[in-house]
Amino acid sequence: MVYEETLLERVRDRLPAWLEITRLNRPVGIGLLLWPTLWALWVAADGIPSTGNLVIFILGVVLTRSAGCVINDWADRDFDGHVERTQRRPLPEGRVRPSEALILAAALVGLAFILVLFTNLLTILLAIVAVALAALYPFTKRLTHLPQLFLGAAFSWAIIMAFAAETGTVPEAAWLLFVANLLWTVAYDTEYAMVDRPWDLKVGIKSTAILFGELDRLMIGILQAAFLLSLLLLGDRLDYGVAYFLGVAVAAGLCVWQQWLIRGRDLDACFRAFRSNNAAGIAILIGLITDRALAG
Repeated sequence: MVYEETLLERVRDRLPAWLEITRLNRPVGIGLLLWPTLWALWVAADGIPSTGNLVIFILGVVLTRSAGCVINDWADRDFDGHVERTQRRPLPEGRVRPSEALILAAALVGLAFILVLFTNLLTILLAIVAVALAALYPFTKRLTHLPQLFLGAAFSWAIIMAFAAETGTVPEAAWLLFVANLLWTVAYDTEYAMVDRPWDLKVGIKSTAILFGELDRLMIGILQAAFLLSLLLLGDRLDYGVAYFLGVAVAAGLCVWQQWLIRGRDLDACFRAFRSNNAAGIAILIGLITDRALAG
């Protein structure tokens, strides 16, 4: 009994650090992964997706995003202490041990994989690719200036899985939505990387913000335009109505506002621009849900 109480106390003491390293205390990233996944479920179902898939993918997004954050911090544990925004994270401060972080990430991935077992074989096979992408991404920052591209692929793979779970196939619409979300992810994560650029240059971390240099705003604008065009093509091919296109229009307005925010490359303004992408994702989802409801 004494041992059980001690164990509970240890878990209670570790919980704040675990919440921090999984970013469950900062749910912005969950939304950026969740909204496109819900887009995919609604498009795949051509209306309301199954309750089972909604539960599986909402919980799966929370678990996999949390696991990805832990893996990212583990991979960056020797760099984060030198970056102002990340130097007080649990691993640099020693509040979480590296081995403890790996065990936590493995547990989260294991729970997510259990959820996938309630779908179908195609989705299970696709989940293996998702794990590989999530594990690979943190290390691409040492090898290439395009880690945001790998992050986009990892974030967008949930779209492919959602179609597979809901329909048993991966149609052309799934890949069009995949490309749209990949472009969007590279755009908003470049805004995020602009915040860290001064410190990343010092420690040798690579990013699209560093690659683009003074062309960063232009490249983000091109990516945003391609993202919006992909969504317009999707709506046209699937014969969606006004509500959907209004949602895309709101997202377009937010992209314009982001360009205004980052015009001076102020670090706080770039972070505000990044955070506003959650509103863009919600606007598209509301437009899509409303359109399918009116069509049904």
